[in-house]
Amino acid sequence: MPDGNEAITVKVLTGIGEADQQDWDACAGPGNPFLSHAFLLALEESGSATGKSGWQPSHLAAYDGSGRMVGAVPAYLKSHSYGEYVFDHAWANAFERAGGSYYPKLQVAVPFTPVPGPRLLVAPGPRADAVADALISALEQVADRYGVSSAHVTFPERTDWDRLGEAGWLQRLGVQYHWHNRGYGSFDEFLEALNSRKRKAIRKERREVAESSVRLHTLTGDALKPEHWDAFHRFYLDTADRKWGGGYLNRRFFELLGRTMADRVVLVMCEDGGEWVAGALNLLGDDALYGRNWGSDGRYRFLHFEACYYRALDFAIERGLARVEAGAQGEHKIQRGYLPVATYSAHWIADPGFRRAVERYLAQERPAMEAEIEALDEELSPYRREG
Repeated sequence: MPDGNEAITVKVLTGIGEADQQDWDACAGPGNPFLSHAFLLALEESGSATGKSGWQPSHLAAYDGSGRMVGAVPAYLKSHSYGEYVFDHAWANAFERAGGSYYPKLQVAVPFTPVPGPRLLVAPGPRADAVADALISALEQVADRYGVSSAHVTFPERTDWDRLGEAGWLQRLGVQYHWHNRGYGSFDEFLEALNSRKRKAIRKERREVAESSVRLHTLTGDALKPEHWDAFHRFYLDTADRKWGGGYLNRRFFELLGRTMADRVVLVMCEDGGEWVAGALNLLGDDALYGRNWGSDGRYRFLHFEACYYRALDFAIERGLARVEAGAQGEHKIQRGYLPVATYSAHWIADPGFRRAVERYLAQERPAMEAEIEALDEELSPYRREG
């Protein structure tokens, strides 16, 4: 340990089931459901995130001298770059054109989930900083021993990103769109914070859905039934087939999610003529609602906006949540109150020449991304400005 205290043992787990649930969750904390033992286990037990799908679990677990788990990292050996939402395909192509082998690589992430959160999971205590540094060192040693080309930490919190940067990892910026609750007492109160044109547009969209034949139901906990998951999985596959040529998540995953995390699920289901026709999946954190997946059997004007964005805001305002995170991509979210925020990733490159090339690229990309985020907020924000 860098602080001169007792050593820590770091083990590589070939499945999240090798970690005690309470110990893992004590390190992950209660705030972000995607880092929970139950969520990661559902991915693995369903076969969605396994070696066969190109996501071989290689989680790190750190133990102190008494055998208590004091830290963890959700990590996977990857044989491709799909399902990550931080794109490095160009890096892989460049390295392989130069004669290298980019895959396998070590990926620290929540599979198929571009939700920011801690990645160096450390149990609270006086040595938390030292444990976090030990986890970074362990990641580098594991990557070196496996002989992988690189290691990547995607969507970490800013504190983890800064720590990784101080340890010499290359730093990259991205952008997402989040809504922040300014103490709104109702959706109408939120609308009053917008400029007149955007306010009228949102009211028009909501009114058109309300006057249609579609009825929306916000379901959580015991209200979730197998019929809802059957329908939602169908919607998910339809969207996945059109976007990516196939879905990452199978029906078994949604079954496990409903069985083990029902109180964290907020499922907006849309009904027309007694049939389920669309749905939007959210997960509930301690102070945030996380939008995840959407799908529909048909085309309904403005229903996507209503189910994915406006119903999420209704739920967040009612529960007093601090924010709604609407996921990756989509500048159309800005005009609906979701503003651009920076997201982060950090990268360890084994080959010195390749590292220098990536470092030069990121030195140009970061300021460009910072300028883009500032411009999006300045030029497209729907909120009224003083003066």
